[in-house]
Amino acid sequence: MSDQNISGGVGMPDDWQRLWAPHRMSYLEGENRPLPDNQQACPFCRITTLSDQEALIVARGKEAYVVMNLYPYNAGHLLICTNRHVAELTELTVSERNEVSELTSKAMKVLRHVSNAAGFNIGMNQGSVSGAGIAGHLHQHVVPRWAGDANFMPIIGKTKVLPKLLQDSRDQLAAGWNQI
Repeated sequence: MSDQNISGGVGMPDDWQRLWAPHRMSYLEGENRPLPDNQQACPFCRITTLSDQEALIVARGKEAYVVMNLYPYNAGHLLICTNRHVAELTELTVSERNEVSELTSKAMKVLRHVSNAAGFNIGMNQGSVSGAGIAGHLHQHVVPRWAGDANFMPIIGKTKVLPKLLQDSRDQLAAGWNQI
């Protein structure tokens, strides 16, 4: 054991590798997500009552909508959310499942058109133990990817570069939505 491990000093280097993400603390403390004791309304239900500009909604369908993720993994990170407050894919009607799939497909086309996305990570976390931050309201992530988007900045600089503001991305995607 090295002297650094014995010292036990806060913030002192030791044999463990750690990733620090203090910017996530506001989210973990409940910002923009319902708390377990339901003290806060579901943000995905609240979003539907706002204007598209204010809510960062890119497009609305009959049973689902497309919105910018407030905590994006990459520029253009979208969420496909059901209008109805349901927790799991198994609770959706056939019509709702079809619309979520159609909106996901169109989101991919739009992202390719407006930002030349080269690939995508698409997924749903079902339940809080699976990583769903808002487990009570079904949503699918559509994360655009580009060659080199995981460059040295997040690895060495511990900084994720998002080249556009969410509102600017929303405006570009909303305009592109009607072109596809």
